[in-house]
Amino acid sequence: MVEERFEHSRTQERNLAMELVRVTEAASLSAGRWMGKGNKEMVDQAAVDAMRQALDGVDMDGVVVIGEGEKDEAPMLYIGEHVGNGSPPEVDVAVDPVDGTRLLALGVPGALAIVAIAERGSMYSAPPGVFYMEKIAVGPAAKHVVDINASVAVNLDRIARVRDSRIDDLTVVILDRPRHQEIMRQIREVGARIRLITDGDVSSAIQAAMEDYTGVDVLMGIGGAPEAVLAAAALKCIGGEIQCKIWPRSDEEREKFKADGIDLNQVFRVDDLVKGNDVSFAATGISSGELMDGVQYFGWGARTSSVMMRSHSGTVRYIQARHKWRKPVNR
Repeated sequence: MVEERFEHSRTQERNLAMELVRVTEAASLSAGRWMGKGNKEMVDQAAVDAMRQALDGVDMDGVVVIGEGEKDEAPMLYIGEHVGNGSPPEVDVAVDPVDGTRLLALGVPGALAIVAIAERGSMYSAPPGVFYMEKIAVGPAAKHVVDINASVAVNLDRIARVRDSRIDDLTVVILDRPRHQEIMRQIREVGARIRLITDGDVSSAIQAAMEDYTGVDVLMGIGGAPEAVLAAAALKCIGGEIQCKIWPRSDEEREKFKADGIDLNQVFRVDDLVKGNDVSFAATGISSGELMDGVQYFGWGARTSSVMMRSHSGTVRYIQARHKWRKPVNR
């Protein structure tokens, strides 16, 4: 009887992970219609509406703990919102209906729809007013040697050593922001290569964790706090590591955080951001990028490309789906 219950539980987890893919597919199919039309608000609104509707049909009792709306003042799945049909299991839900809203509005590659779930109470939720974190993300080979408090030179040397590479073999991905001029100078000084991205550091963290398959060795720099948790969920499934520290945007914000009792020296790792070992992650491409293809529309329907991950099994599954509105017409 115990074995039967265990097998039922594992089957339920697998089914739930696949349901998450349907959620990200729905958001992607809806938001993809707004690619290149220059309207960020409609990109967000389309994705949020489709994702919320799809989530409400999933067999789970979910509470949103990570959402994007508050930071961007955009349409949102708000923190504390209940999603799912209310049946077990009880889970935390992290969403980014469009990771790369600006990318999609401009028609630029790399936008994704993302959702992750974990056991209730296991996902980190940043204190109010905390929007950004300093980050370093790597794959399994380097997870035990990087240190966010070490210098760029030291971390890159350690990564190169465990990868049996030279520093000038390494590629560092970093958001193209004025705040990163100094870190880019340090990267260039030691000879590593730089790949700049305009948005979407969740996908770049995943690429860094996949090591030999993507050409990216490490993500460095400052990005969104919600994205750190989403990245941690994915990296937990594939054995990577992300280390983060809360990053104040100004001296005034630094003093406010200190007054609120926030420890700016605290280092958050994967197991701090997402506890436990029962995590599922799904993402679907909206505009084609290096991680996966975007939505393609046809007269009969559409094609989507997704990735689904589970921490318990370590499974990473790539899914190509055809969504039919009507049967293709043979001419």
